[in-house]
Amino acid sequence: MTETGQKLLGAIEAGGTKFVLAVGLSPSDITARHTIPTRDPATTLAQAAEWFEGQGNLGALGIASFGPVELDRTSPEWGHITSTPKPGWANCDIAGYFSERLGVPIGFDTDVNAAALAEYKYRPCKNATSLAYVTVGTGIGGGLVIDGQPVHGAAHPEMGHIYPQRHPTDQQFDGICPHHGDCLEGLASGPAIKARWGESLSQLPSDHEAHEIVAAYLAQLCHTLIAISAVELVVLGGGVMKTNRLLELINARVSELGASYFPGQSKHRIVAPSLGDDAGIIGALTLARTA
Repeated sequence: MTETGQKLLGAIEAGGTKFVLAVGLSPSDITARHTIPTRDPATTLAQAAEWFEGQGNLGALGIASFGPVELDRTSPEWGHITSTPKPGWANCDIAGYFSERLGVPIGFDTDVNAAALAEYKYRPCKNATSLAYVTVGTGIGGGLVIDGQPVHGAAHPEMGHIYPQRHPTDQQFDGICPHHGDCLEGLASGPAIKARWGESLSQLPSDHEAHEIVAAYLAQLCHTLIAISAVELVVLGGGVMKTNRLLELINARVSELGASYFPGQSKHRIVAPSLGDDAGIIGALTLARTA
């Protein structure tokens, strides 16, 4: 508890390689932060809980987790990481662990849904009623927020697993997704780029064909999001998107694909994250405040 008696919000951005932990008075006021490597569940969750126990009296905890996860609160599996291929983490009851250990309400969602929520609520320009956040890195995932609420449906979106139309000069690569082969993640994620061309996109020469090919695939996702949901903002984050001029190439290709047809026209924008790498942890704090 703070000197004023206000309880802290806690947050976990649970990733496949690291857990980012934070506490704050609000999502926009982080007072302490800590990062631990993602090891086995028992070790990682215990280390995270120990850190929170040393921060003071928590009022709630928000968890933004890698997935797939169970988001249906009526399900006995709510709060679980479900069928992840990450060794040891399948069927991990991450929300249940912290609920029992810390004794606080738990907010729980995917890491990309949380990031989408943070970008929606805390962007400097808040005149959009709908926003999609897509991270392009080790994997590709996305969350969609409409009128302030993340879209869940039967589960949560898996935007990285749509099947894009293959680029004319990229017909031989089978894709690396263990489930779908040449889905978007199998073709345009960081590991897919490296498997195809031997280096990350940012390391390849600026005139290398990979830039145009990857941009074409990611533009198809943006076009699809606009066509299906009429979303106003598509925020593209993650390590691959830090490649110089990639966002510019994607915007140009989206404009070509749209062919001036969509009635929203200039209201549809594809942009970089306004919160940088903090979108996930701010989103987790937002989940805590809601909880």
